[in-house]
Order: sequence, then C-alpha cells, then structure tokens
Amino acid sequence: MASLSAQQLAANRGRLFKDRAARYGVTLGGIMVLVALLLIFFYLLYVVQPIFRSVDLTEQQSFSLPNSAGVNAVGMEEQAEIGYRLMDTGEFQFFALQDKAAAERKAGDIISWEQVADSDKITSFASSLPVNKQYAYGLNDGSAVVLQPKFGVTFAETPETGLTERTITPRIETLNDGEPLVVDENGEALEKLAYDTDGEAMLFAAVQGGNNLLITKYAAEENFMTGEVTLKPVFHRVSLNGNIDDLIVTPDLRQVMARRGNRVHVFDVDLAGNVKERELIIIDSREQGNATGMYLLAGASSVLLTHDSGLISQWFQVSTDEGREYQYIRSFDAGSPVENIEVEYYRRTFYTVSENGDLGIFHTTSEADLYRGKPLEDKLQNVMVDPRANYLIMQSGDRFSVFDVDNEHPEVTWSAMWQEVWYEGYPEPDYTWQSTSGSDDFESKFSLVPISFGTIKAAAYAMLFAVPIGLAAAVYTAYFMSPSVRKYVKPTVEIMEALPTVILGFLAGLWLAPVIERYLPGLIAVLLLVPATIILTAFLWSKLPPNIRNTVTDGRAALLLIPVVLLVGWFSFGLSPWVEEVLFDGNVRGYLTNELGITFDQRNSLVVGIAMGFAVIPTIFSIAEDAVFSVPKHLSNGSLALGATPWQTLTKVILLTASPGIFSAVMMGLGRAVGETMIVLMATGNTPIMDWNIFEGMRTLSANIAVEMPESEVGSSHYRILFLAAFVLFIFTFFFNTIAEFVRQRLRDKYSSM
Repeated sequence: MASLSAQQLAANRGRLFKDRAARYGVTLGGIMVLVALLLIFFYLLYVVQPIFRSVDLTEQQSFSLPNSAGVNAVGMEEQAEIGYRLMDTGEFQFFALQDKAAAERKAGDIISWEQVADSDKITSFASSLPVNKQYAYGLNDGSAVVLQPKFGVTFAETPETGLTERTITPRIETLNDGEPLVVDENGEALEKLAYDTDGEAMLFAAVQGGNNLLITKYAAEENFMTGEVTLKPVFHRVSLNGNIDDLIVTPDLRQVMARRGNRVHVFDVDLAGNVKERELIIIDSREQGNATGMYLLAGASSVLLTHDSGLISQWFQVSTDEGREYQYIRSFDAGSPVENIEVEYYRRTFYTVSENGDLGIFHTTSEADLYRGKPLEDKLQNVMVDPRANYLIMQSGDRFSVFDVDNEHPEVTWSAMWQEVWYEGYPEPDYTWQSTSGSDDFESKFSLVPISFGTIKAAAYAMLFAVPIGLAAAVYTAYFMSPSVRKYVKPTVEIMEALPTVILGFLAGLWLAPVIERYLPGLIAVLLLVPATIILTAFLWSKLPPNIRNTVTDGRAALLLIPVVLLVGWFSFGLSPWVEEVLFDGNVRGYLTNELGITFDQRNSLVVGIAMGFAVIPTIFSIAEDAVFSVPKHLSNGSLALGATPWQTLTKVILLTASPGIFSAVMMGLGRAVGETMIVLMATGNTPIMDWNIFEGMRTLSANIAVEMPESEVGSSHYRILFLAAFVLFIFTFFFNTIAEFVRQRLRDKYSSM
C-alpha cells in the first residue's frame, strides 16, 4: 500500500511538472507571438517615418567672392566640388566649393575664368531650365552667345596614399564654334532674352522696344551629300499692346510665354518655326495680387507666377471643351513678395527668395510648405540648387554659403497619399497610383487610395462568392449530412486549402478568364438557374410518394443534386453561344461596352471573386463546420423533443449557439482574402482604378508590393511608400481581427447560457 501511494505521488508530481511546463510553454509562445507582431509593427514604422521628416539645412562652407553684385547666374556640378558664376561683364568663373588638399585649393578659390562675351555689347542674359544647363548673353547687335559649363572627371591613384583620387576638370563649351547666333536679322539690341534647347534645335525669344516680341528658332539641318550639320534660323515678330515684363521658352521649343503685367500671352511654335498666339491668360489681381514674375517649373508643364501679395500661383494646361488651356491650380504663401525662384532639376520642388530675406522651400504637387526661415544672418539675395538636390549655394552680398540639404521626400505628404491631387496635365484632381515612367520629366504619383480600394474590392467579391457557399456547405455537412458521407466530404474540402494559390492564380488568369469572356451569358445563366433548379428539384422531390423518398435518407439526399447541377451547368454553357447571337448580336462584350457603357477587361473582378473565393471557401467551411458540429447534442435533441422541426432547431438553436464560430470563420476568410497576393496578381490587370464594376480589374496592396518592391530603389520615396502600403495592410488585418474577436466574445457571452 505504501509502495502504491509513493507511485501515485510520483505520478502526480510528474503530471504537475508537465502541466506547469505546458502552461509556461504556451504562455511563452503567446508572448513571443506578440513580440513578433510588435517588432513587425515598429520595423514598418522605422522604414516609413523618414518620408514625413521635415527639411533640414546644415551649413558646410562659407567664403567670399569679390564683385558679386554683378552676378547673373550661379551653378555647381553634381558632386558639389566646383561652382561657377556668370557675371554681367561676360566673365565666366569657376571656383572651389570644398577644400581639396591634393589640388592645393580652398573653398572660394578661383580655379579658372574666361571672357565669353564683350562687356560693352551685353544687353541681356538668359538661362535654360537647370536640366539643360545652358546660358545665353544677348548682344547689342541682335546676336547671342550660347555657352555651357562642362566637367570632365578622371580617377588616378595617389602615390603617397595609394588611394584613388577623383579629379574634376571644368571647361566652357561655346555653341556654334564660339560664333554668336543671330537672333535678330535686323541687328537691333536684345533688351530681354529667353532661351532653351532640346539638344538639336534652339529657340530664342527677345524683347525689343519694350513691346516688340522677337521669336527665333534654330533648327539643325544635315547636308545629305556631305553630312555637314548647319543651324538655320526662322524669324518671327509680334507686337503687343504694352511693355513685356517676363519671357519664358519651354524646353520642348513648342511654346513662348510673354507676361505684360497681369496678362500672359501664350504662343505656339511649330517644328518649322511658325508662330501663332494660342491663348491669353488673365490673372485676377483681386484674389492673388498683381503678378511680379514668371518662372518655369521642372518638367516644363507648369508655370509659376509670383505676386506682390507674397503668393506664388501654379498654372498648367488642362483639357477643356475648347482644347488645352492654362488654368490656375494652386498657390503657395511665401510670407512676403518673392524676388527670385530657383527650381530643381527634376522634381517639382522650388526655392523662393523673399524681399525680407527668407528662404522658402515648396513642392507643388503635394502642396507642401517644406521650409521657411532665415538660414543666413544677412539678407539672402540668391539661391541655387545642385543637380541632385543635395546642396544649396546661398548668396548674401559677396558672401557665398554651401548648405547640405536633407529633403529626400518632398513629394510625400499625408494629404497627397489619401486625398485627391491635381497632377500636371490631368483634367481634374484624382486619386492616382503611377510610380514609374521612362521619362525624366515624369512625376511620381503615390496615392494609396486606389490600391486600398482594390484590396477591399477584391476581398468583397471573393467573400460574396465564398461566404454563401462555404457557410451553406458547413451547415449542411455538420447538421444534415450522414456521418458516413461526412467523413469523406469534410477532409476533401479541407484538403483544397493546401492547393498553392499560385496554381489557382495561374488557372484563373490563363484558363478561367478566357472561358468567362467566351461564355459570359452561360456563366450568368448558371448563377441564375442553379439555385432555381435546386429549389425546383427539392419541391418535386417533396411531392414524390413517401415510399420513393424513404429509399434515400436525408443525409444522402443532397447527392442526388450533383447530376442535376452538372446538367444545368452543361445546358447553360451549351446555350451560351445561341443566347449571345440572338440577344447581343454575337458580341456580348461589345454590347456591354457600346450599349451599356460598361468596360470589360478579360481579367476582372469576377474572375478574382471566383478564384479567390475558391481559395477562401475551405477556411470558412472548416471553421464554421466545426462550430456547428460542436453544438451540444442535448440542445438539438431537446428542441426536437419539444416538437420543433429540424429546420426550426437549426435556425433557432444551432446557428445561434454556433454563431461565434461562424462569425470567426467569416472574418478568418476575410483576412485571408485581404492578404491574398498571387491570385490577384495573376488574375487581374493590376490596374489601380477605383470602380466597383465587376468586369474591371483592380490592384491590391499585397499585389502592388509584390510587383514593385523588386524594382524600387532602396531608401527612395517609392521604396518607403511600399512599406507604408504593407503597414496599411497590417492595420487592415489587425482591425478586422480585433473586430472579429470583439464580436465573437459578445456572441459567446450572449448565447453561452443556452
């Protein structure tokens, strides 16, 4: 007896140890899951947060250059080692921006200089957009000298250190072999000058006599016999009713804009150099103030107008009933009247210098006021940005300062991602996702609304297909089906969940989508006829004599519907070509598009709904079936014993008791649908549009990440916004799961007393 008691005590101790180990193990596992979720959450935030960081300016160098009052333009090469300035005397100077011991020079040292134009002849000055980096001096004889700074880069090993040293050698390249280009064939002085080039041709616009506009286009012509290239000018004159204050030439050489006070004349220039006035922009001075300056933004689509009220207004062409016209889009407040604007090479960011010496940094599309302040102790007079937008040169008198600029993501703001944005060339504000293009002038569009909408749309259509089938199958299998049939049906449906979604997406995109397009009337007939036929078959079965009906038990009666459903499906698809020919003139897709105005894409939401619904059904079925089957038998037996029918027992007792599990099944299926990637990637056109049309596709958050993450530059705005999309997807699933758990607990508390 004592030995037996000792054995029982040892067994109890072993069981107690195992129970505690299991409890601690499960607790530790739960804690680790929570820790993993928190780590994912904070890592996504860590990658995303830099896109919302404000602009930071850090002074790197400061030096003095004499005679800076007569500076027409300042610039620098992309490494920010060498700067240059063009003087109103016609002198072109290169100077050091950084100390360089190997070259024995310090910041501010003049490296080289050259007299590119006779100071006595200079009457005007013009510069192209920064991306072209060309400058022109207008002369008193109606000609212009066009020049461009060039920088040669060589790498050589330093004997003392054995390290490879980069050497940048500046030089000046003067177009037309140094010969001035004739802008005015009459030889009159060019009072104001505007210039730009597309690499082959050049376009000049000049003012003479205050109100006379001269437009001269140089086109390159190649001699067919000798191959010699010559520049041939085409001259055109326009007289305006007032003095011209500003001129702009677009780098595509298709437009010239001349401002007279609050009126801007827009002239079209064709390939042959012919000119005609396109439109007249009238600025409402009551709302914005009188115009004081005119500048062209990077990309050459938008015009910036400064006003004496301190506002800067943006204008670009919009399609209207009368054609493309310039319209006012948005404005920015610099605080005081702006004296000068500097634009970046590629992005839609611009820098303002105000009368009070403030520096302002703005981004047009995101409508972001990025920076406003006084970076220098003295009044700021001029600012210039480098090609990579990493450095700024600021001028105050003879003092020049080089600032490091931390402004990596100016185009990203919360409103730009979640509100309608009016992009250049678009007829109206819109939600748009378009991250890349083959053009340097392209402006990335990062609205998360279309892809978030696509995620909800794909999940909604998938659930519309999966929930009725999955729940109905689960209820019938758990409550009505005989055990001998259930033991085959349940594992068969559950094993469907093991099918790789890439296979389902492959079949949906390459097989199902063409079938639906070809047999669309048949598919619609299946959706209508199958439920009606099942109800009709059940009604006819109930009218049969009892001795016939009793030959098949209730648990096996549904098997009789399998041939009926197959027959209706075969009949519907076989009848599809005849229906299409009779009712839709043989082209149901054309009927939808032309008659009903419904766009039809082969890979559309209907395909996604069926394919993704097929993937979600096993999840919903398995959880819901277990919930219904787990309802205690004494509840159903008691209901039946009190005289309730099986259907009343199901609806009043079984479903209510199992409702927490059924709701969990639906929410688990929804979470699966929201996060699905491969099916929506392969079965849709991946077009980020916002339309509930079931015959159009969509782009979801998960598919967008899968498609674009491999091609995004690490650390770029595109890269970080894709992580933000992952964060939004994480929040979606977290929200749905939280709501599901909350509702499930409420349902369980409500019906647990049954």
